[in-house]
Amino acid sequence: MGELRPLGDDLNGASRALAEALRELFESLHVSVRRYAARRRLDPGTVSRYLNGTRLPPWQVISDLFTDVAEHRGTAVTTEAIELVRGLYGSAVDAASSPKHAVEILEQQLADADHVSRRSSVRGDVLGDALLDRTQRIADLETRLNQLEADRIAEQRRADELAEAHPDVYSLVQERNALQREVERLGAALQEAQAQRAAAEGRCDLLERQLEAVEKTTATVLPAGRQSMPKILVVDDQPDNLLAMTAVLATLDQELVTVSSGREALKALLDHDDFAVIIMDVQMPEMDGYETCAHIKRRPRTRDVPIIFLTAMGTESEHSARGYAAGAVDYISKPFDPWALRAKVAVFTSIYLERHSQ
Repeated sequence: MGELRPLGDDLNGASRALAEALRELFESLHVSVRRYAARRRLDPGTVSRYLNGTRLPPWQVISDLFTDVAEHRGTAVTTEAIELVRGLYGSAVDAASSPKHAVEILEQQLADADHVSRRSSVRGDVLGDALLDRTQRIADLETRLNQLEADRIAEQRRADELAEAHPDVYSLVQERNALQREVERLGAALQEAQAQRAAAEGRCDLLERQLEAVEKTTATVLPAGRQSMPKILVVDDQPDNLLAMTAVLATLDQELVTVSSGREALKALLDHDDFAVIIMDVQMPEMDGYETCAHIKRRPRTRDVPIIFLTAMGTESEHSARGYAAGAVDYISKPFDPWALRAKVAVFTSIYLERHSQ
């Protein structure tokens, strides 16, 4: 695993160009693949596949490689070099877009959601056991305290003697109060774990429907010819991004309403009531995506319209968690797979049509 493997024989031009650029950066580090993988806590086989072009790496892996090269050389990587590789990466992502690639993305998302669900379930079991133990201990202490109080009431004449005979009454009360506070804390933590598990289960169900949509292709997901198709609202302050989204979603044969701000999005939702889904950028001036989403969810008329965040901020847990907390049903990082996005939109269109056909 020390030497770079040859480039894949069946690479397309975009993937080959990206792999050659990454290999040139990597070779300047003068380390083996295995050693670099250990440095970055990655699987050596995966790193090798990134460098021979047979697997498209996440942009974070490329960003880490730039950081390591800069540290090794003692000088920062130029902006021109970064932009060149970014362009090659975007071309490779576009070239790799296919139903198979979309399935891989959605399967990974499904695995992540299932992991959260299982972890939340285990945590809930542990908290439940701890809660039961503390409750039983409180019941035992209450019994002992009640017995002591009964003895005190029945033998008022021996109050002083009884207090001397049971000096641990005060400490028992303190222990009981402390346990009651712990029970309240564990109960709140248990409710949080159960809510997290319910949200993860809902996301698993949604991702499974999206996988089914990709595998059957968009044409078979939508019930064609039975009723008018709902609209799609796209919100982004960058005209180039709106143009790109229009090109990606044009094949769905649905009307696209494009706006450039959160305020325009709220106005569009007042003018139309047949949106199947909203695709919204996060970083916008004046009113960002999170604030816009909160306004939409507060309105009874629009709170059930699903919202997909599409952003270049990355998929770090703090960003995606804030998106889901605001009420979004999905959080997609740029650059995105067009097949996967079309499949997600197709699923929400199908859900809209099913609800309005009843």
